[in-house]
Amino acid sequence: QVQLVESGGGLVQAGGSLRLSCVASGSIFSINDMGWYRQAPGKERELVATMTSGGSTNYADSVKGRFTISRDNAKNTVYLQMNSLKPEDTAVYYCNADIRVRYSYSYRLRWGQGTQVTVSS
Repeated sequence: QVQLVESGGGLVQAGGSLRLSCVASGSIFSINDMGWYRQAPGKERELVATMTSGGSTNYADSVKGRFTISRDNAKNTVYLQMNSLKPEDTAVYYCNADIRVRYSYSYRLRWGQGTQVTVSS
């Protein structure tokens, strides 16, 4: 059984910072892409940032220059450092990862339960 667990969400004032973490655990053989998505009330889920196992990154235009994605492959963990937060960043943030389970030959995209980020003005 594979789990993704996010942490680090909370309430922060505009201009502040938060650091989100997501740990993948279970019978994991390897992980390809890991990333962060978010969903605000009444809106569709959108990409925030992704990172390949080799370190290539991709960011949404709305967060570029403010957010930084990183990962520790040895710990099966991905992070999202969020600086200069704005009220429009308020959303539930979801971690995802493309995971190959041990003794399996294919990867499957998995999601965490999400963590709430609220930015007040």
